[in-house]
Amino acid sequence: MGSDVFALTPESELLVVQEAARLITKSTDPEPAIQGILRLLSQLLGLNRGRVLLPTPGSGTLEIRFAYGLTSGERERGRYGVGEGVTGKVYQSGQLALIQDIDDEPTYLARAVDRTTLPNEAVAFIAVPIVIEEFPVGVLAVHRLRQRERPFQRDVALLQVLATFIGQVLRVNEMIAERTAHLMSENQLLKNKLQSRGARYGIMGQSPALHQAIQQALQVARTGTTVLLLGESGTGKERFARMQHLASERAEGPFVSINCAAIPASLIESELFGHEKGAFTGATGMKRGKIELASNGTLFLDEIGDLDLELQAKLLKVLEHKVIQRVGGSKEIPVDVRILAATHKNLQEAVNDNRFRLDLFYRLNIFPIRLPPLRARQGDVPILARYFLNTANQEYGRKLIFGPGAIEMLDGYPWPGNIRQLENLVKRAVLMCTDKQIPRELIKQILIDEDGVNSPDTHAMGTVSPKAQDNPPAADDFAGTSLTEGLRPYARVREDEGARIVEALRRHQGNKTRAAMGLGMTPRQLRYRIQKLGLKV
Repeated sequence: MGSDVFALTPESELLVVQEAARLITKSTDPEPAIQGILRLLSQLLGLNRGRVLLPTPGSGTLEIRFAYGLTSGERERGRYGVGEGVTGKVYQSGQLALIQDIDDEPTYLARAVDRTTLPNEAVAFIAVPIVIEEFPVGVLAVHRLRQRERPFQRDVALLQVLATFIGQVLRVNEMIAERTAHLMSENQLLKNKLQSRGARYGIMGQSPALHQAIQQALQVARTGTTVLLLGESGTGKERFARMQHLASERAEGPFVSINCAAIPASLIESELFGHEKGAFTGATGMKRGKIELASNGTLFLDEIGDLDLELQAKLLKVLEHKVIQRVGGSKEIPVDVRILAATHKNLQEAVNDNRFRLDLFYRLNIFPIRLPPLRARQGDVPILARYFLNTANQEYGRKLIFGPGAIEMLDGYPWPGNIRQLENLVKRAVLMCTDKQIPRELIKQILIDEDGVNSPDTHAMGTVSPKAQDNPPAADDFAGTSLTEGLRPYARVREDEGARIVEALRRHQGNKTRAAMGLGMTPRQLRYRIQKLGLKV
């Protein structure tokens, strides 16, 4: 490594640039191109231990991604925070650094390469930023002996040219990765649409729990049977109701939806049954109610558990005699309407507490369908997340994709607010994202903001012929999950869960996937509990 060996001549400089250009045009894979450039720097110019540092996805910490002349241990140690040491400062500022003697520079950390492994003479360190579209995306750094015949400025100028080349190959690779990820996302959505009977009605997912609910809904769609949809808020009850309407013989008729909990008690009767002119102050004309408007079609009564007892009696009359009376009127008006109802409440408890009529409960409960919570729909979170991202991209004019680890972060969350919560979170991420990819850290931060907001629905949700061991875990079970120290994909494990898990496995003949579904868990969560509790199964 004597100074006479590596005297930079115009010919050798041109050779390095030409060979580097050939390498980056030869392949879109950055590894062989960048490794080749670092090898040229060492073998032809004596710019040794070359390395390219890039930020780690999610954390932003710089790590040595490509290197020549470094051991695996040296590469592993070469990690720097933004602004830390010479390398971190170059990345942060976008300005090059020339350290003529590393022994005289306090900001040089000697973290990757121990000083004792370098020559026993003055060693210089040069670091230049790798820039894409005016933003630093990495750092190219090398060592060289201080005592060289050629000036530092020539080395710096050459490294800046090569850093531009490296930035180009990284940008091309990034564009290919973005396009590939976009195509994979579109293919996954297309696959779901082809495989799922519910996809044509906007119900996305491939999990067995969802397919069972879809099968039940379509099974009864073409009948006139009253259906009661049970499930936590945000599980898609109105979408299931619309699916049954569209798959029925009433599809050409109207679909009318009303949320019984969203309208004041003083107005709900008029909304449902309509009113005659002068029926009350402000009734300046006749108004047809939702039931009448839904004639020859379908009426969806969401949150029917919030209907007061007097209106329950009038609704029972509609179900049994197919007639209504407007508020302030005495004439019976025939209606031909199919009623679908939904609730997140436990109607059996409401009946026992005299808050819901027993005869109406039996009339509604002819064909109950339980909609699974999102945490019990194994594999559906990635499908739904990509679907909502595609929708949000169109709505907001963006072209974002999920970055590394973002989907996994979403898939590990228990989703107390179910599908509605996931959709809103993806929209928020699209609006907040300032890059071309939604990073894992952004998803994590939004989930931290969501943490601690537990849905009360899981305590109130009703079920027909319930089996306690099959009830999904309540949102409180996830209250101990701390997102501030990294998102944990599991609910807090309780010692008293063991018997419930063993019984579920027994009923499902040891099938962990089905047992997990029955317990409202993913198989991964079930395996975690089995291991944590030391169960012999």
